[in-house]
Amino acid sequence: MASVRRFSRFYTRRMGALAADFLGVGATLGEARLLFEIAQQEQPGGDRPAAATVGGATTASGLREALGLDPGQLSRMLRALQEKGWIVRQAVAGDRRALHIALTAEGQRVYRRLDRRQHAAVAGMVDRLGPSDRAELRAALAASRALLGGGLPGPVALRPVATGDLARLAARQSVLYAESHGWGHALETLVTETAARFLRDFKPGRDAGWIADADGLMLGSVLLTDEGGGQARLRLLYVEPLARGQGIGDRLVGCCTAFARQAGYRSVTLWTHTVLEAARRLYARHGFVLKSEECHEAFGVPVQGETWLLDLSACVSKAGLVARN
Repeated sequence: MASVRRFSRFYTRRMGALAADFLGVGATLGEARLLFEIAQQEQPGGDRPAAATVGGATTASGLREALGLDPGQLSRMLRALQEKGWIVRQAVAGDRRALHIALTAEGQRVYRRLDRRQHAAVAGMVDRLGPSDRAELRAALAASRALLGGGLPGPVALRPVATGDLARLAARQSVLYAESHGWGHALETLVTETAARFLRDFKPGRDAGWIADADGLMLGSVLLTDEGGGQARLRLLYVEPLARGQGIGDRLVGCCTAFARQAGYRSVTLWTHTVLEAARRLYARHGFVLKSEECHEAFGVPVQGETWLLDLSACVSKAGLVARN
C-alpha cells in the first residue's frame, strides 16, 4: 500500500496534476480529463465505452459511468466547460431526458493543445531511457494496470522467445510454483537448467519457444525441444494467474503441436504432476494420453509425476482416413 501511494504522489507531482491550470490549457486536471473523454468518444475508432453513449451520442449519464464521477460533481464540471465555450449540450432525439454533449470548435482546439502538451510531458520523462529501459517501463505499467483490476493492456500475441525471455520465465515459474505448491530450490534448479539447456543446445527448425505477450507484459510461455528419435518434448508451460481462463494456455500448447507436426516429429512427450489439474485437462484436450505415473520427492515434498504422450503419427493416420472417407 505504501508503494502504491508513494508512486501516486510522485506521479501527480511530476505531471502537475494539482495545479489549478493543468498544462496551461485553462482547466483543472478533472476538467481536462473530462474534455479528453468527450473528444475520444467523438473520434472515429476512438475509445467509446458502450455505456458512455446513447445512439452514438455522448451523454452525461454515460460519462458519469465511464469516469466514475458523482452526478453533482460531473454537472459542475460540465457547466464549467460550457461556460468556457468548449462544449454544447443538446437534447438527444427520441429521449428528452438525455442531453448530447459535444465539443465546440474552440473545445476541439483546446483538446488538441492538451493532447500535444500531455504527449510532450510524457515524452520528456521517457526520452532519456534506452530501449531496454523503455521495454521494462512499458511492461511494469501494463502489469500495474492488470494487477490493480484494469484488465489486460491489449490483445495477447504469441511471439518467439527473445533475448532475456528464458531467464525471466525461469524466475517467474520458480516463484509461482513456490507460492502455489511449496516447490522451492530443487524446482528452481530444474527450471533454470532447462532454460539454460534450451539456449545452449538450441537447434533451429527443431526447437522452438513462444511467449504470450500483451503490450510488453509476459503472460505465459512454452518450449519445445528435440528429444531424438523423432520425438519432441513440451517444456515449461505456464500462464500468469491474472491471465488464466482466457485460452492462453490452449494457444501455447497448440503452437507446440502445430510446430511439431510441421517439423516432422512422430510424437510429443511431456512431464507434469497430478496436482496440476488444469494443465492435465489442457493436455488431454490436445490429444495427449497419460502413459505412466511415479511418485518422487525431487521438489522436497512427496508428489506424483506423470508422463504424457501425443502420438502425431496416429493423428496423421486418422486425418488421412477421414479425408479418404
